[in-house]
Amino acid sequence: MRRFIFLGLLTAGIVTAASGDAKAVNDGYGDYVLVPAGSFQMGDNFKEGNERERPVHLVELDAYYIGKYNVSNAEYKRFREDPGYNDPTLWPGGKLNHMSFWWTNEPNHGGGLSGNENYPVVGITWEQAVAYANWLSRKTGKKYRLPTEAEWEKAARGTDQRRFPWGNQIDASYTNFSNSGGPYKDTVPHLNPIGFYDGSKRGDRMTHSNASPYGAYDMLGGVFQWCQDWYSRNYYAFSPGKNPQGPPSGAYRVLRGVGWYLDAPAHRVTARFSALPSDQSYNLISFRCVRER
Repeated sequence: MRRFIFLGLLTAGIVTAASGDAKAVNDGYGDYVLVPAGSFQMGDNFKEGNERERPVHLVELDAYYIGKYNVSNAEYKRFREDPGYNDPTLWPGGKLNHMSFWWTNEPNHGGGLSGNENYPVVGITWEQAVAYANWLSRKTGKKYRLPTEAEWEKAARGTDQRRFPWGNQIDASYTNFSNSGGPYKDTVPHLNPIGFYDGSKRGDRMTHSNASPYGAYDMLGGVFQWCQDWYSRNYYAFSPGKNPQGPPSGAYRVLRGVGWYLDAPAHRVTARFSALPSDQSYNLISFRCVRER
């Protein structure tokens, strides 16, 4: 009987741990991979960036799960079409924000168009991303949220201070960047489908897997990704050593991930950006969520 129950859970796409932590979970809204508890050195150990990526400092994090992929158009569409999208209690400050754009035209792989379901959702404000995570929490009974900046970096690089999620070298077989000559160079924006770089052959192009040490894909290339934290240029100088949450206030939210329009050297896992307030969006910004244990 127990064997049939377990097989039923796998068939439903929901994996849980009877004891300890599962390496991946799925509550019906996408795969999430485990990042174990422990410490890592955060920041630009190669000294290739600028002062906002330094000093390198030791950070200890509790265990968490992070989205294996960025949120897709198909996944976000479920939220858009659910009554919860118009529920103010799911939105930061209880205020709905529909001022952003959810791309609907073909050149931008619009989320509402057939055939674009497996592209990362773009044109999403930080506030919309938070509302989506709150909606997931309500639907599943688990705690979902945006990753902190520290959680994002550890999920992307692991504990060995590598330059990229997959190692220390970069070329067009791993990710999508400016002048990479990738198959999406003639689209605007130059987005690739989620999970394109998985080590398989795509047409006449052989890819390498760009998975991080924990199995998170597309952490670099294609789109920027919202994090939970307020942005501060010198935050690393006074960041707490355990579970840092970012400064208490600010004008902008942290962006990680590096968009396709930057050249290969910029696609370092330590790169950090902030260009927009939380109520604005852009067609290069997506997000992935964290699920707490």
